[in-house]
Amino acid sequence: MATASLPRTRTARLGGLDGLRAIAVSLVLIYHLWPEALPGGFLGVDVFFVISGFLITSLLLSEHRIHGRIRLGEFWRRRARRLLPALALVILICTSVALVIGGDVLVNIAAQIGGAAAFIANWVYIALGSDYFARDNPELFRNTWSLAIEEQFYLVLPLVLLLALRMRGRATRTLFFTTGAIASATWMVTLSLNGANPTRVYFGTDSHTFGLLIGVALACALGPRSTDRAVRPVWQQLGLAAATVLGLAVLGVLAFTLREGSPESFQGGFQLATLAALISVWAATRDGAWIGRALDVAPLRWIGARSYGLYLWHWPILVIMLGWAKSSGVADADGAAWLVPISVLVLTVAATALSYRFVEQPIRRLGIRRSMGVLLHPLRLHGARLASASVLVLLIALTLPTTIVAMVTAPAQSSAASAIDRGSAALDDQQQRARLADAQRAAHTSANETKSPSNDDDPGAFNPNWQDAPDFELPPPPPPDPIQSWELFAVGDSVMLASVPELAAAFPEIWVDASVSRGLSAGVDIVTDFAARGELRPVIIVGLGTNGPVSDADLERLLHAANGRKVVIVNAYGDRWWIPEVNRQLRAFADAHRGVALADWESAIVQVPGGLAGDDIHPNPSGGVAYAQVVQRALDELITPAELPEPERPVRVRS
Repeated sequence: MATASLPRTRTARLGGLDGLRAIAVSLVLIYHLWPEALPGGFLGVDVFFVISGFLITSLLLSEHRIHGRIRLGEFWRRRARRLLPALALVILICTSVALVIGGDVLVNIAAQIGGAAAFIANWVYIALGSDYFARDNPELFRNTWSLAIEEQFYLVLPLVLLLALRMRGRATRTLFFTTGAIASATWMVTLSLNGANPTRVYFGTDSHTFGLLIGVALACALGPRSTDRAVRPVWQQLGLAAATVLGLAVLGVLAFTLREGSPESFQGGFQLATLAALISVWAATRDGAWIGRALDVAPLRWIGARSYGLYLWHWPILVIMLGWAKSSGVADADGAAWLVPISVLVLTVAATALSYRFVEQPIRRLGIRRSMGVLLHPLRLHGARLASASVLVLLIALTLPTTIVAMVTAPAQSSAASAIDRGSAALDDQQQRARLADAQRAAHTSANETKSPSNDDDPGAFNPNWQDAPDFELPPPPPPDPIQSWELFAVGDSVMLASVPELAAAFPEIWVDASVSRGLSAGVDIVTDFAARGELRPVIIVGLGTNGPVSDADLERLLHAANGRKVVIVNAYGDRWWIPEVNRQLRAFADAHRGVALADWESAIVQVPGGLAGDDIHPNPSGGVAYAQVVQRALDELITPAELPEPERPVRVRS
């Protein structure tokens, strides 16, 4: 009796995936190296998530179809063999080089390495209060956040898939994983709408797993792949090509229009990009699809096969190069805006190619245990293999001790954090001094009000015989008194906070209310609250705008809360996409309203070399002096006699 044979399945590479990987890693590299050219290039990570979820699940389903089970231990060994060697090499070499550079690039390095090694880097960075979208003070291995999410996913996926395979039919399994993807995507939107920290939303495994899950759902919907190459009619080929191009076009539009950390990114942008990637993956990987073969052209296949290494290497190399450029003065040289990223790109490609050839591929073929045996017994090798093994042994011998030294000797905090702590320490003392000055002035005013002046003693009292007095010409009005420090109320963000010692030296009785990560809306609420309590001083200084866009509505609320008081607006400085527009709004606001002056911090700080901490945002003491000076200049503008109305002719009165 003949038995029916099972359809053959394959676990070989899927057409088109290397090309899609190449596109994804290119988006990320361009975003990090030239952020203004591709502000939404971070979406490349979401393309990787969809590809990974789809590919890994396809392999597991094929294994289950062939062997009737999923060998969990073998699966996890394959993942470790694929991911860990390159990661270890990047950590050892880049940490050792960073030790030579020193400074901020080593902050929290022990926690970073521990997070990467334990597959929890994303949660470590959340706990450290990191900001993925801040390019001004980056951690050396911040890019391992996405690797951590994938590693966590790989630990759980086979177990969940085994349960899902007990469900009846592909449709049920597909619905199961699709529901999980929808839940994760919805959770991202919910967190964003409720004002959660953008980095928490972006780094969270719970809120950013939908790309992986939707890839799993696609693999479940399609099932194990047949080895028989499909012959498709032309209309199907054109349809698959159109679907792939459409998905990539949507990704392109989003990559050019979305902004890092913007509400639009979390509330639809990432989700739409994931769907676009899903369509492209589905269409490009269909058996016999022309578009898949087109994406497999040699250059894209080369990049795609090495996309993991390119992603791993580029970020720490960029951080190291930026640190070196700042410390050596190259960052201020002409052409640095192109020299640094091009150098990073060249070094990244070189490091990736060498790592792929001499570390990743040999270990994937031999396995970690056999590779270690080869390294421990190099006499068994000859020629090129002996040379590569010798180089690897030498690298480990040199970089492992220096990595340990870096972990032990790394600074506890960045120069920016030190500047903020210095300001925070001075803030309490300054507020105490301002309260004491207010109390003394109130007591003095109360004592003066108890006196009962008489008109007989007042040379300025009304004269009933004024018509009999001779004519005379009024003298010009005296210049207005300078604004006193007890009249100043300042509200600001961490830039103002770092400048508190210098503000206190320039304006001894100023009241300062400054805090980290504060935006304009929160600052206006503080001004409104002080006004309602009758504690708002005559002159308001507002230093907000570094932490996000400002709205015209909040500026109008500020004007309403000021209620006729003079206002100084300090503009912002930093490499953040919203700052140019914020500064344009603030200048227009100051120009449009009498009694409002602009303190041009942006122009002033570029004239103070070395005036900022390592993040190029927060002032150190010399930068704090410049901050106080621009505030003083703006205050002088508010009392300049030229701004006061002048009479057209002398006024003659009779006394």
